[in-house]
Amino acid sequence: MQLQVKGKNVSVTDALFEHAERKLERLTKILPAYEDDSTTVELELSVERNPRVERPQVAEITVRTKRAVLRVHESADDMYAAIDQATHKLERQARRYRKRKVDHHARAVNGATEAEVLAVPDLPPLPDAEETTPAANLVKSKRFRMEPMGAEEAALHMDMLHHDFYVFRNEASGEVNVVYRRRDGDYGLIVPED
Repeated sequence: MQLQVKGKNVSVTDALFEHAERKLERLTKILPAYEDDSTTVELELSVERNPRVERPQVAEITVRTKRAVLRVHESADDMYAAIDQATHKLERQARRYRKRKVDHHARAVNGATEAEVLAVPDLPPLPDAEETTPAANLVKSKRFRMEPMGAEEAALHMDMLHHDFYVFRNEASGEVNVVYRRRDGDYGLIVPED
């Protein structure tokens, strides 16, 4: 496991680095053994300069493994406390990831099969491109590598990242799909039509 510690508006002392390293070392025992070699951990420490912020010391941890990205963000009055809170939250998230990873093939959600849970109703056709006007300007573009995975594993990644949708390459079909969180709390799957 490779650890990178960055400071934003704060200098990263040897004591802070050693404290973070000691706390994050426990993560190697939680994540599956095959994840350890390629796992990178980025810890960004920052201090909010806004006087209205109650807890200005911030620790944000991003863990990148072969198959998942875990991210936490915690703030406290003290930098050491922010690191402690973030690592504790990350450990819970990693345990949840490991548990779901182990039994995601065998488990059916509420007694339904994966296909039933992720079924998408027929959607109305999209309006012609000439009729639509963008509501806002495109402000960010992102590139990322898409590992082939199943829809349920993509939903797990979406939960770990605290996102509302997740784009992935379906391991069964090889197509790019999108899993998303519905308003009722269930998941949906968007599959391209030929």
